[in-house]
Amino acid sequence: MRINVRGMVAGTKRATRVMVPVASGSILCTSSISGIMGGLGPHPYTIAKFTIPGIVKYVASELCQNGVRINCISPAPIPTPMVISQIAQIYQGVPKEKVIEIINGLGELKGEKCEEIDVAKGCIVLGLR
Repeated sequence: MRINVRGMVAGTKRATRVMVPVASGSILCTSSISGIMGGLGPHPYTIAKFTIPGIVKYVASELCQNGVRINCISPAPIPTPMVISQIAQIYQGVPKEKVIEIINGLGELKGEKCEEIDVAKGCIVLGLR
C-alpha cells in the first residue's frame, strides 16, 4: 500500500506542483486488472490497485481545470518472467509454454498476444497532447 498508493499520490502531488503553474502536463498512473476484477492477486496488492483508478478520477476533476491531464492504465497480465513465475506457482508442474498460453488467455484481446511494448505504446499515446 505504501508504494502502490502513497507513492502514486506523492508522485502526482510533486508533478502537479510543476504542471499546474504552466497549465500543461500529463500524468499516467499504473494500476492492474487485479484491481478491476479482484481475486487475481494477493489482497493488499488487489486493494492497492483498486484504489488507484478512484484517486485518478478524483484528482482528474481538479487538474482538468488547470490544463493538466491524468490517466490510469490497468493492463492485463503479460507473460513477463515475473508473471510467468507467479502463475507457474499456481499451476505447479505445468510446462512453461502452457503457463504462457494461460497468461495470454487472460486478456481481453482474444487471439492476440499483449506484450510489454504494447502497453508502452499505449502509454505514449495517453501522454501526447
